[in-house]
Amino acid sequence: MALALYAPGLGYYANDSRKFGQMPDSGSDFVTAPEMTPLFGQALAVQVAEALEKTGTDTLWEFGAGSGALAAQLLDALDAMGRRVKRYRIVDLSGSLRARQRLRLDRFGDRVEWLSALPDAMQGVVVGNEVLDAMPVQLLVRVKGRWFERGVVAHGDGWAWEDRPTELRPPVEPAGPQDYLTEIHPQAEAFIATLADRLTQGAAFFLDYGFPEAEYYHPQRHMGTVMCHKSHQADPDPLVDLGAKDITAHVNFTGIALAGQDAGLHVLGYCNQARFLINCGLASKMELAPLAQRTLAARLIHEHEMGELFKVIGFSVGEPWDAVGFAQGDRSHTL
Repeated sequence: MALALYAPGLGYYANDSRKFGQMPDSGSDFVTAPEMTPLFGQALAVQVAEALEKTGTDTLWEFGAGSGALAAQLLDALDAMGRRVKRYRIVDLSGSLRARQRLRLDRFGDRVEWLSALPDAMQGVVVGNEVLDAMPVQLLVRVKGRWFERGVVAHGDGWAWEDRPTELRPPVEPAGPQDYLTEIHPQAEAFIATLADRLTQGAAFFLDYGFPEAEYYHPQRHMGTVMCHKSHQADPDPLVDLGAKDITAHVNFTGIALAGQDAGLHVLGYCNQARFLINCGLASKMELAPLAQRTLAARLIHEHEMGELFKVIGFSVGEPWDAVGFAQGDRSHTL
């Protein structure tokens, strides 16, 4: 998965193909919330502004900034709120996406900076929209009661799966005797732990699709969550069209929360995207928006669209506070 997504010049996020857009005829493969409507960034900015104030910081960090749409929305919204960010730092592994971001964010001048890796120490508020789902996972499969790690081998002109015995286990043993395919997320959890180690003052918010542990490893979810995206079509086979399509897996938010807590962070809250955005004032912003924007924004909160499947988790360094995004509908108790 790491090679298919990030191998220099060959991986999906390392080539020059267009990734983000609303329709297939744009040459894009999928759409993210900030690509759909600027109301997403405007609502998120309410939580970011509060976090900047509570943590006494003036720097915003974004991981995996995509086309730069969210960065532009946050900077514009925060400026309009009188909460001018001194620095907006983007950490992105994709050189082609960084080039697109530079074009889109040129009007903000030297307030925007790019880094290819985490610094040894950082302060500020961190945001990551659909970044955890793109971090490589390991596949585990239970066959007749025995656990195997599923890997990839060369097969003719293509690729095939091959299993080998392993001592690795999912954090929860799925109930029942049935064969079971799932994922574990050591890279995403290590990323959160590293972020906690480097973030000396501030907060972090991650928005992504996923579940708490009990739902992730539910007996009925026996085929795993790995999914691919190309030309706005989803398919479950990552061994086809390597480097030409996105590969993702749902996020185990319990593992993310525990990784942060074990490294010293406090969980500010956890809820679905609909509740988070409504808490941040999306409904009132929709009332003032044109009909087309209201229609697109509704997809962010409708239960059958992005409202329920997408979740938000927040962390703080030091003493937590009652964050506005989790004021109602907090589900931290389910993690």
